[in-house]
Amino acid sequence: MIDFYRFGEITVDGKKYHSDVIIYPDHVEADWGRKDCHQVCLNDVEEILHLKPDVLVLGTGRPGLVQMLPETLRKLEDLSIKVIARDTIEACRIYNQICSSQRAVAAIHLTC
Repeated sequence: MIDFYRFGEITVDGKKYHSDVIIYPDHVEADWGRKDCHQVCLNDVEEILHLKPDVLVLGTGRPGLVQMLPETLRKLEDLSIKVIARDTIEACRIYNQICSSQRAVAAIHLTC
């Protein structure tokens, strides 16, 4: 559960992070790096692809600058993984709404 978010900081299950994160059902991957800071490619979500959650919630940053590359989106859809991409404030809200009822993963960009 995401307890708190503000620009540059997120608290998940009581633990603070100051870098982008991927929130899995059983752990948080801190320091989620991407090949290109504002684009999500297949390599950036490789572990998510293997997990095959029902939903991937992508937090695209406060102003929503992060974008998923079309080939990444196609691959996720081919695996029947629903993608919800929203600015990070909205993505946190959506993730909290669905994380207890669906097998969901959140990939969250904390800043731009």
